[in-house]
Amino acid sequence: MATWFLLIIYLAFVSLGLPDSLLGSAWPVMWQDIGTSMGAAGIVSMTIAAGTIVSSLASGAIVKRLGTGKVTLISCVLTAGALLGFSISPSMLWLIIFAIPLGLGGGSVDAALNHYVAENYKAHHMNWLHCFWGVGATMGPIVMSGYIGDNGFWRGGYVAVSIVQFSLVVILFVTLPLWNRVAAKRKEERLKVSETTNKPELEPVDSSLNKVNILQIKGVKPTLIAFLFYCGVEMTIGLWGASYLVGPLEISAESAARWISLYYAGITLGRLITGFIALEVSNRVLIRYGQIVTIVGGIILLLPLPGTFSLIGIILIGLGLAPIYPGLLHETPARFGRDNSAKLMGYQMAVAYTGTTFLPPMFGLIASQISLSLFPIVVLVFLALMLISVEKVNRTLNKQEKGLT
Repeated sequence: MATWFLLIIYLAFVSLGLPDSLLGSAWPVMWQDIGTSMGAAGIVSMTIAAGTIVSSLASGAIVKRLGTGKVTLISCVLTAGALLGFSISPSMLWLIIFAIPLGLGGGSVDAALNHYVAENYKAHHMNWLHCFWGVGATMGPIVMSGYIGDNGFWRGGYVAVSIVQFSLVVILFVTLPLWNRVAAKRKEERLKVSETTNKPELEPVDSSLNKVNILQIKGVKPTLIAFLFYCGVEMTIGLWGASYLVGPLEISAESAARWISLYYAGITLGRLITGFIALEVSNRVLIRYGQIVTIVGGIILLLPLPGTFSLIGIILIGLGLAPIYPGLLHETPARFGRDNSAKLMGYQMAVAYTGTTFLPPMFGLIASQISLSLFPIVVLVFLALMLISVEKVNRTLNKQEKGLT
């Protein structure tokens, strides 16, 4: 039952990825239709991000009170309704209004599902979970482009994705009792394993961790910094990579778009492959090697080599990023305790969305004042800061583990 139930969770993550890429795909025809400016997309995007950050921070308490199943159901209702609202919005004001529930729903379901999978399933499932997010994020522009090609009817794209979301709402409502049932069964299985092996069920290295403020737990702050720079670098490449290729490297816009699509394909494919590797290799090893690959890709991107090497560098960064985010999420209960993981998962999501929201625009501001040629330098700096943060957590945990032995 638990394995089949994963299909529902995977579907939920596909639906989570679907709306993420819709706004950017529709905006070139959307802004003129509703009578606003090209730059107004930033306001809508930041409104969605603000809602996501707020709901992520509150998700720990909400999940504890309602349970993952109800939170996922309510969140999908919010996002489905918001997407339908986008499709009928007559003005910029209405887009901003509907952006609020879209952000609130997205943040809650993201944190809730990550917590549920981290606590109840093995590491390879977390990698595949985020692979399915990539499937949804890839499908969104495809759906929207089909409707835009039909006389620029972007509203139809939002309606189509809204219908998919409402369909998931029905599935979630019917399967609502399964969430607690599967969690209880997984807990029972863990207890049986602990009794058989004479090892206690996985808890924090330091049993006093549950009694202190989460932010005071050793390793939490550098972990949050790692999430900040992971999402910052992932979105900075996604948002500015094509502009860098077209500008300083003088590659055609069409080719640059294809290259960036290969970057996202690298992340998605990398997570699919990592899911199989995670059956034999620990999360910590996968995260470390992923970071090494990103650093190699960043160095290749920085070196004054022919344009083809820039493509290789960008793809390597995408492949290297693949195991890092799901790996860090899955390690949360093991590193900081099951009692802390729900709340901390929300904090991690909030910091991750903060990186997504603010670091790419910050680079854009710097680039507009200086030069887009700074792109490889900034990317490498973000990657290095992420590497330093994760390794600092590893050193802290190694010291704690040695102290127990």
